[in-house]
Amino acid sequence: MTRNRLTPARLGFADVLRVGAAGLSTRPTRVILSALGIAIGIATMIAVIGISASSREQLLRQLDRLGTNLLTVSAGQTMFGKEAELPTGAVAMVERIGPVRTAGATGAITATVRRTRYIPEEVTGGIAVQAATTGLLATLEGGVTKGAWLNAATERQPVVVLGAKAAETLGISRTGVRVWMGGRWFTVVGILTPMPLAPEIERSALVGFPAGAELLGFDGHPSTIYERSTEESVEGVRGVLPRTVNPENPEEVNVSRPSDALAARAAAAGAFTNLLLGLGAVALLVGGVGVANTMVISVLERRSEIGLRRSLGATRGQVRVQFLAESLLLSVLGGVVGAVLGALATTGYALSRGWPAVVPPWALGGAIAATLVIGTIAGLYPAMRAARLSPTVALTTT
Repeated sequence: MTRNRLTPARLGFADVLRVGAAGLSTRPTRVILSALGIAIGIATMIAVIGISASSREQLLRQLDRLGTNLLTVSAGQTMFGKEAELPTGAVAMVERIGPVRTAGATGAITATVRRTRYIPEEVTGGIAVQAATTGLLATLEGGVTKGAWLNAATERQPVVVLGAKAAETLGISRTGVRVWMGGRWFTVVGILTPMPLAPEIERSALVGFPAGAELLGFDGHPSTIYERSTEESVEGVRGVLPRTVNPENPEEVNVSRPSDALAARAAAAGAFTNLLLGLGAVALLVGGVGVANTMVISVLERRSEIGLRRSLGATRGQVRVQFLAESLLLSVLGGVVGAVLGALATTGYALSRGWPAVVPPWALGGAIAATLVIGTIAGLYPAMRAARLSPTVALTTT
């Protein structure tokens, strides 16, 4: 005679989700508060990653737009530690290099620029007065927001072109205004657009080389030479520039590429995010502790329910799965809300700065994965504790 053994019913995936959701729906306030901790941690981490990625994308687009074929040449120091000088004909020598397309230069002038003669000379506002060649603007691929750039006629006249920051500092927004330079009036004929690759030009008042020599005591020696060559020949041109500019003392010539600074900023755009990611991880950990606390309390409050389910045939494994499912659902709820909030924060901040909004897909995937890990860890102990409860003890506990 064979005995008929009872086989416990199996819970399908849909049943597990339904049972877990039903357990959470009985405590909505506690669920919301617990999920909020997870949401804050995930939102912080996604916003930090997204804003960093958006900033880096903006820098890379700026690099593509500005190009990486601009080189600058400046005077270094002599072997005795004194300031060296570039030859007066250095620009012409640079233009003779085959791959060089355009070249321009600036030369430092000791004069100051002020709105009136009554302002003390010491109050410069950080604005430098420089002589500039007519080819400078084309070499920098800059633009003019108001007025015009220097030409063969105006470079000999008492006129000045202001960089974007210089015009802002002087409070000048239109041409035709006069400024006091070197003991005489100069008329503003142009205001330049911002130049990310040449920020020193943004804070400069620029006059022509001939006008600088005749009216402001400029000695004719360029202090910085800018040149653009073809992209594929940048390194080759960089190698021959020192000997071309100063054949007698090439070691006194410094050559740099301004775009390297932007490239370095793009490469390091995520370096500062480590601290903020750490803060987000702490918030996520606190949220996980909150979930674990909620589940432990839930087990204590629902011992009668657990005892009834066990008496009706639920196995230890099924009870364990039920509470683990509740913990996972609670964590995923917080993770999804946090991911949405983080993406919205990234988009809003990027748009306010004029950046492209970038939220890496791996960040969203990682956020969901992190919530699953947190939910599993946070719910494991409460689920095991619930499964170990004796049906008779649970039913007799109020």
